Amino acid sequence: MTTVAWDVAALRAEFPILGTTSRGKPLVYLDSGATTQKPRTMIDAVTRFYESGNANIHRGVYQLSEQATLSWDHARHRVARFLGGVPDEEIVFVRGTTEAVNLVAQSFLRPTLRAGDTVVVTTMEHHANIVPWQLVGATTVPIPITAAGELDLAAAERLLATRPRLLAVVHVSNALGTINPIAELCRMARAHGVPVLVDGAQAVSHFPVDVQALGCDFYCFSGHKLFGPTGIGVLWAKREHLERMPPAQGGGDMIDRVTFETTTFAPSPQKFEAGTPHIAGAIGLAAAIEWLEGQDRDAIHAHEMSLLATGTALLQNVPGLHLVGAPAEKVGILTFTMDGIHPHDIASLLDGEGVCIRAGHHCTQPLHASLGLAATARASLAPYNTLAEIETLASALHSARRTFG
Repeated sequence: MTTVAWDVAALRAEFPILGTTSRGKPLVYLDSGATTQKPRTMIDAVTRFYESGNANIHRGVYQLSEQATLSWDHARHRVARFLGGVPDEEIVFVRGTTEAVNLVAQSFLRPTLRAGDTVVVTTMEHHANIVPWQLVGATTVPIPITAAGELDLAAAERLLATRPRLLAVVHVSNALGTINPIAELCRMARAHGVPVLVDGAQAVSHFPVDVQALGCDFYCFSGHKLFGPTGIGVLWAKREHLERMPPAQGGGDMIDRVTFETTTFAPSPQKFEAGTPHIAGAIGLAAAIEWLEGQDRDAIHAHEMSLLATGTALLQNVPGLHLVGAPAEKVGILTFTMDGIHPHDIASLLDGEGVCIRAGHHCTQPLHASLGLAATARASLAPYNTLAEIETLASALHSARRTFG
C-alpha cells in the first residue's frame, strides 16, 4: 500500500493549521467534505485586502474603491474561467450552494410554478437541494439508487419522461462520494425539455468542471469547500435564464433607477447581488482557485485515489466495520458504520486521538432512511492528507473496537 510520487509535505506546509495539534495529538483532519482547510496564499489575499485595500465597490471614484472594484471583477472573471470559460456575466456571487439553490427556486421556478409541478432530485441529495424546492410548492420526486450507491439511470429516464419542471442533481454525493454521470443526465433531460441544476459543492475541489461540456442550465458551489473562505459561493446560469429571472432581494447596487412609484433593475448578474457583497470572500475565492489551478491536478487525483484505496483496504480489516456504498466512480470519501458503536461515539473516540471525522446523517436524511441507517461516520480526504494519517485513522478505529469490546 503506497501512494504515488507526490510531495505531500511541501503541500501541507502551505496550510498553517496542519502543523497544529488537537487534544495534544498531531491534527489529523479528515473532514474536508464539510469544509476544506485553507492555504496561506488564500489567507494572505483576504488579509491583504482588509489591511491595505478595504473599500466598497461600485460606489466610489477614489482609487481605493476603484481598486476594490477591479479585484471584485477579477474574482468573477477567475470563477468564469474555472468553470470552463463561460461569460463573466453568467456568474452570480452568493453566500454558498444553499443560497444558490434557493435563488433558482425563488426566481426561476416559483414565478411560473403550477399546482402539481414536480422537481426530480435524487435519493442522495443534500437537504439544500430538496428543501428549497418544497418551500416554493414543488413536489420533489427522487431517482432511486442501487445497492452500490449509484443512480438508477433507467428510473431517471422514466421520471424525466414525465416532464418535471426541473432536474436538480448533486454532482458528487457528500455522503457516499458517488460521482454522478451529469453529462448523461443532462442529455436525457434535454431530450424531454427539462432544465438541469447541478449541486457541485463536493465536486469542484476534486476535478475540473466545464459546465458547457456538461450541458446543464445551472451549476453552483461553495467557496469554503474549495480551499476558500466561508460565506461566498457561486451560481452559474445560462444567460437566457438570468435575463428572465426576477431579483430575489432588493437593495443597493442591484438597481437601475428607483422612484417611489417603481424601480428598474440593473442587468444580471448585478440584479441578484443586492447590498454590499462579500468582497473579501470573492477575493479569497479567486486566490483559492489560483492556488488549486497552480497544482498538478492529475497528480492530486492520483494521490487521492491511492489514499482512498489504502483507506478502503485498511478499514475493511477493522472487525465489525461496514463501509457504506461502493460506486465505481467516487471521490475520496469513506463512509461507514461499526457494530455496537454509534457513529457519534466513534467520532468522539477518534477526536481523543486528534482525528477529525464527521458523524451523523450529513444533511442526507432521505438517503440514510433508504439505507436503513440513522447515522454514519465519514472520513473525507483532500490533497493534504497522507498515508500516515490514513493509518492513524485505521489504528484509532481498531482502538475504538477494543474499547467497545
